[in-house]
Amino acid sequence: MGAPFTFIHAADLHLDSPFKGLSKALPVVRERLRESTFAALRRLGELALRERADFVVIAGDLFDAADRSLRAQLRLQRTLGDMARQGVRTYIVHGNHDHESGRMAQLDWPDGVFAFGSSEVECRMAHTRGGEPAAYIYGISYPTRSVGDNLALRFKRREGAPFHIAVLHANVDGDPDYDNYSPCRLEELASSGFDYWALGHVHERRVLREYPHVVYPGNLQGRSVRETGDKGAYVVSVNGSGAVDMRFYDLADVVWREIVVPIDGLNREQQLQEAMLDALEEARRSSPGRATVARLRLEGRGAMHELLLRAGAAEEWLEGLRECLASPEETDDWVWPESLHIRTSGELRLESVAEEDGFLGELIRRGMLAASDPEKAKELLDEATESLRKLPRVREWLDGRSREEREQWLRRAMELSASLLRDEDMH
Repeated sequence: MGAPFTFIHAADLHLDSPFKGLSKALPVVRERLRESTFAALRRLGELALRERADFVVIAGDLFDAADRSLRAQLRLQRTLGDMARQGVRTYIVHGNHDHESGRMAQLDWPDGVFAFGSSEVECRMAHTRGGEPAAYIYGISYPTRSVGDNLALRFKRREGAPFHIAVLHANVDGDPDYDNYSPCRLEELASSGFDYWALGHVHERRVLREYPHVVYPGNLQGRSVRETGDKGAYVVSVNGSGAVDMRFYDLADVVWREIVVPIDGLNREQQLQEAMLDALEEARRSSPGRATVARLRLEGRGAMHELLLRAGAAEEWLEGLRECLASPEETDDWVWPESLHIRTSGELRLESVAEEDGFLGELIRRGMLAASDPEKAKELLDEATESLRKLPRVREWLDGRSREEREQWLRRAMELSASLLRDEDMH
């Protein structure tokens, strides 16, 4: 039996993330994004004090870059210092973004903050606010960015504590969406004798296992439309017998969302505008007090499809939507549509056209055959983009497109060709 205690598990703060790709956004939007990682850090500190946490563990990538900005270091130092003065200690490991070989200012960690080194797995006793032994905390930081060793195998449980927490920045079971740093297997973690693996590196919230717990809290603040949904940290309460209760708290200051708007049944531009504005307003209402950056994706089949295919249509719609929404300069819980992706289909069905005789039917049949064969699809697109492929960056971008994207491009090209040829016949 041990003393009950509460700790917070956070990871991947990425302080001072640059938020690239929003050059067309209003200055107030860019500044809110630039400050969002620090706002999330402040909320983490407030959560620790409000929940009367005994300590906090942060599982790597506190900073976005190995050469940490002075601003980020000073903000973190101040926040962790404020927490320590209120009785909340912090235990840190560094990951691939903020590895130990990066450049950092000569600043001292506040009393009550401990950063694990990179030479070996270290162990520290964490106490409750009342001074009772709570848990052993084990951790190891990255010495350099690319760590290919399975660091989990270095963790060895010691005797002498009622609960054991391992803090590690790692890729469990080789998730292909993340760099395979410190690769390890779930079964290795589960059989290691630790009660709680506090993981970092994966930016999605995941509980891989319970008893023993193996947990990714996700990152504290989404940094792009690829990081949508709730972002924050876990408050973990452990009772005297070792039972674990976990509660997730959303701490992000800016929420990223991908919003799907169907065009089915829409026949007029007014209807489409209202559908998109309604979807954006619903996104704003669902995140009170916070800002939202949204990617709109139009899907479905309908009469608006051909109008949406016009050159520059997406940008025109974006500008119009932004003018209709409340200005980010006038309200805190604004919503900003950052892009509009058109994934719609026309009322003209290619499968029916492919059954026709004549040039158009033959064209669509050949196109559909190419779209169904990955090699033929790539060959056809390479031929169509031959002049563009002379530019190295464009060529690299084109080569990085997935099979599904190539099929989609070919299908849209066929729909546009069929529509233009039908119009030509009618005239």
